[in-house]
Amino acid sequence: MGGQGRPRGPAGGTAPPRWPGPTAARLLVGARLRRLREDAGVTCEDAGRAIRGSHSKISRLELGRTGVKIRDLADLLTRYGLADEAERAELFALAHHANEPPWWGRYADVVPSWFEHYLGLEQAASLVRCYEGQFVPGLLQTREYARATIRLGHPDEPPSRIERRVELRMARQALLHRPGAPRLWAVIDEAALRRRPGSAATMRAQLAHLIAMTELPHVTVQVVPFSGSGHAAVGGPITILRFAERRLPDLVYLEQLTSALYPDRPADRNHYTMVMHRLAVEAEPPEASVPILRRVLVET
Repeated sequence: MGGQGRPRGPAGGTAPPRWPGPTAARLLVGARLRRLREDAGVTCEDAGRAIRGSHSKISRLELGRTGVKIRDLADLLTRYGLADEAERAELFALAHHANEPPWWGRYADVVPSWFEHYLGLEQAASLVRCYEGQFVPGLLQTREYARATIRLGHPDEPPSRIERRVELRMARQALLHRPGAPRLWAVIDEAALRRRPGSAATMRAQLAHLIAMTELPHVTVQVVPFSGSGHAAVGGPITILRFAERRLPDLVYLEQLTSALYPDRPADRNHYTMVMHRLAVEAEPPEASVPILRRVLVET
């Protein structure tokens, strides 16, 4: 599906690819390290000893959960027998990029650690697929609607902190308007369109904004109507991210009240991918979903 092209560095390969953030660079470094290790026939335990660490440290590096120190990277590349200077230089540059502070660092006071990881992944995705049954997806929310939903989740916070969270959510949406924006494919339950976290005026503005966003060529919205039978996503919201780098597997994100899950076993990823496929089939097609949005807007 549509999205940004495969990232490439300039001639010579000494600069990191133009990924939107350091999280994606960590993922790419990790994927390359895993491929090099497996090609060299080196176990995680042996790789860990090469950098004075453990097999679990190697696992975290290969999953992109943590950045890699340049010294450790050099030792691993030597252990894996990578002598090509151009490829080594590209990986060193990519590792430097992976360790740069992300743009959302200025919102550190309102970004929990479990959500920080997702922010980097979302910025790096070429395709964002999501299902929401309670609220309009965050990437498609208006400022007033976002403020109302954030107040529901944080009723005891002062207005200044609520505004910080609103600003972060608005900043996330910039990815839909940048060159090479990712494809967003959102399946929304009609209940989310009928529920009013704020005033009727706020909801009407949100519905109008949602209709306007469907006019973007890279945004697809499908509605699961009340008239339909029970559907596959009975457990809550689901997000699946796909990346332009083909060596990176799809990532499943399941947000909860105070934490999130990232099921990474192939069987789990396949299960949630099938759930999203079934949701897309059970929902109204995009061309029939927009009239539903317009009808709900008139009735709100």
